[in-house]
Amino acid sequence: MGDVLSFLSEFYCSAAANPRIGATHLTLYMAFFQHWSKNGFKNPVEFTSRDIMPLAKIDSRATYHRCLRDLVECGYIRYVPSCNPFLKSLVYLELSLNN
Repeated sequence: MGDVLSFLSEFYCSAAANPRIGATHLTLYMAFFQHWSKNGFKNPVEFTSRDIMPLAKIDSRATYHRCLRDLVECGYIRYVPSCNPFLKSLVYLELSLNN
């Protein structure tokens, strides 16, 4: 459990210093973190936007995609989209933040 708390602390320290990351990014990341926790802290995490958006309190698909893109570009997550509506997308929480 200590490793998980260190990981989360490292993310928050990095995100706090990053001017691109705002409150909505944090809620989206925490929604992914919740799914990661339920997955036994194993990557990848399978999800649909319909599962994640309400958990992150995001109503707009544009906001969701912008925050998702920013988290990827900043190196906080790795995202593997599914173009098939019957398959879930994948996200990897990056365990070593280089920001």
